Amino acid sequence: MFNSELIFRNPLEPIGYDETSTILNNGGFGAVLARAGVGKTSLLVQLALSFLTKKRNVLHISLGEPVSKVCLWYKEVFQNLARPFDEKQVNSTWEAIMPYRFIMTFKAESFSVPILKERLTDLIEQNIFNPQMIIIDGFPFNESMREAFAKLKNFAKKHSICVWFAVKTHRHEELERDGLPAPLNTGDDFFEVVVELQPMGKE
Repeated sequence: MFNSELIFRNPLEPIGYDETSTILNNGGFGAVLARAGVGKTSLLVQLALSFLTKKRNVLHISLGEPVSKVCLWYKEVFQNLARPFDEKQVNSTWEAIMPYRFIMTFKAESFSVPILKERLTDLIEQNIFNPQMIIIDGFPFNESMREAFAKLKNFAKKHSICVWFAVKTHRHEELERDGLPAPLNTGDDFFEVVVELQPMGKE
């Protein structure tokens, strides 16, 4: 029997966040850090799938990638996880969870928190989509991000949303205080959970 909640369980279980744990409370920020190609987006898509199978709404925001590319990520990760199971049941599960996912894309240079809040408010007030989790892939981490984080965190608390970010790191960056890489140096106090992926050989 295909058990979607088992197969698409929280991928952070190996580090102590099982199904009984609250990884992020409403308004909480989480980050997945890694160098390019290590698996930030894949991990976040797995986290999203674990939400979707529980009929919880996920908004995936991608900066610089088209909707078709994001859809492909979900399809590939889903199929890889569900490969051993009956095709009919797998397809049925896929169709059942898709209404709980909404993809939004922006050009990186045109993205801002005020614009995002305006788009989200429109979706929520018109009862089109009310997210419980937001994934932001490609957020511009820089010196001016503290104000943006504060505004987004207040919005997330108001609407009972947790927010996950994919954060790109670089091999040459030196670690800052608390062992965090430079992108989070000026905004680490906004985050409740930070997960760093490290490659081991080719894995």
